[in-house]
Amino acid sequence: MSKPLSIIFMGTPDFSVGALNALIESQHNVICVYTQPPRPKGRGQQVQKSPVHLAAESAGIEVRHPLNFKNPDDVAAFAALKADVAVVAAYGLILPKPILEAPQHGCINIHASLLPRWRGAAPIQRAIMAGDKASGITIMQMDVGLDTGPMIEMEQTPIEDNTTATSLHDALSLLGAKMIVPVMDGLAQVGGVAKTPQPQEGITYAHMLKKEEGHIDWLQEASVIDRQIRALNPWPSTYAFTARQTRLKIIAGVMADGGFKEAAGTIVNEDGLVACGDSRAIKLITIQPESKKPMAFVEALRGGYIAVGEILK
Repeated sequence: MSKPLSIIFMGTPDFSVGALNALIESQHNVICVYTQPPRPKGRGQQVQKSPVHLAAESAGIEVRHPLNFKNPDDVAAFAALKADVAVVAAYGLILPKPILEAPQHGCINIHASLLPRWRGAAPIQRAIMAGDKASGITIMQMDVGLDTGPMIEMEQTPIEDNTTATSLHDALSLLGAKMIVPVMDGLAQVGGVAKTPQPQEGITYAHMLKKEEGHIDWLQEASVIDRQIRALNPWPSTYAFTARQTRLKIIAGVMADGGFKEAAGTIVNEDGLVACGDSRAIKLITIQPESKKPMAFVEALRGGYIAVGEILK
């Protein structure tokens, strides 16, 4: 490898921490970290720093958190770092052209999908909800479009019948961390890395998740509801309403065999089977009655929060 790169890292959530740590441990130099500002979180609404912020601080790296890059002073401060490249992983801000062009090699993004499928904000959840058989990481050169830039590297990982948003998130975080250092090594070589334009076929968009997408329609097929539960927990979470109009969060469930004649949404038995629109069922495993802690289905049944024969709305 030729001269190590000076890198600006831009990321915010847990997903990004593995890649940051991999770059810190590499021969390259992370000279500054950009992340979202500390914000109130949780029931106590205490101001908390992002996971990337904490990781950078523990490594002794300068952290910056502008609200956006509309202030010319923030753009000038970014350019003044004279970085070779910026690595972006779930940063949470749209980067304007002056930022994209400031580093010598521009901005390289770690995107959690097999581009051009699932460009946008929620690729992990959308892939599970759509029934995709695989997801992956695409490392790409950023441009002014929404995840439209040329691709540098791509690796995939399977989506199994029991894959959840959490398990896929963790797998892709590890994959991105594994892939980014070799890309930086290649970028440091004379001639850089090869870049491939994205195909024009197969483009889809992973639009931001909305809370109402978690409301379960039991008239749907069990397979659709199963994917919805696996994709939307822990956020925005899936839910239904009991006969008493109390909100019931559905945290975990699995598909069960078919043959049920009960109306869709009916709690069929004490095993937690709920009839779906295709005569199959979802077996509820972990649920959370309104204003209560998460609990096993049988606990909710014994506690009187739900009842066999009840129809979930």
